[in-house]
Order: sequence, then structure tokens, then C-alpha cells
Amino acid sequence: MKKIILLLITTAALSSAMAQKWEYLQISAIESVVPGGLGRSRLITTDKNNQMTEINLENFFSMVGINFNNIRNNDQVIVSKINELADEGWELFQVVAGVESSEKNTGIFITRYIFRREKK
Repeated sequence: MKKIILLLITTAALSSAMAQKWEYLQISAIESVVPGGLGRSRLITTDKNNQMTEINLENFFSMVGINFNNIRNNDQVIVSKINELADEGWELFQVVAGVESSEKNTGIFITRYIFRREKK
């Protein structure tokens, strides 16, 4: 009986000691879909001190339609930020995407990148 109780106490102590505690970070890419390049697009990061940083992204559209060069540039900015966070020990944990359009010719794409790393 004493051995079973000792085993249960040891197991409980080890499992709580081995439980990982995570800290999380989210970055949001807001990319507007407004004809003529009139929209605003940003990559927004909020750190653990609630300080927000914004990086400008290019708009999907220019005066002549979809601008694939702008999309490529946005991809480079986002991947660069993901690589920067990975170098700091963050793991890309989840990606959530959504779209909102109040009219047929305008809207926004929102992509939230959720990172985590083990608390130090």
C-alpha cells in the first residue's frame, strides 16, 4: 500500500514538473482588396508588453488589377518575419485565415499566425 501511494505521489510530481508551460505570440496579416490600390495592408505584431508594431504590406490591386509583384513582396515580408521569430525560438503553432467583404469589389484577408515557445 505504501509503495502504491509513493508511486502515485512520484508520478504526480513528475507529471507536473514535466508539464510544458508555453508563451504565445500572434502576428496578423491584414491584406486589403480594394481596386485601384486604395486599400491599406499591414502586418501587425503585439509583444508581451502590449506594444504594437506595424509593417506596411503592399496592396493586392494596382490601377490595372491584381499586382502579383505586390503579392510576392508581401510573401517575402511575412516569411522573413516568420524566420525571424523562428530564430528567436518561436514555433509556428497555428494559422487561422478569414476573409471579410461588405461589397462585391472590396474586402480584406486576415491571416493570424500564432506562435509558441516554452517559457524560460
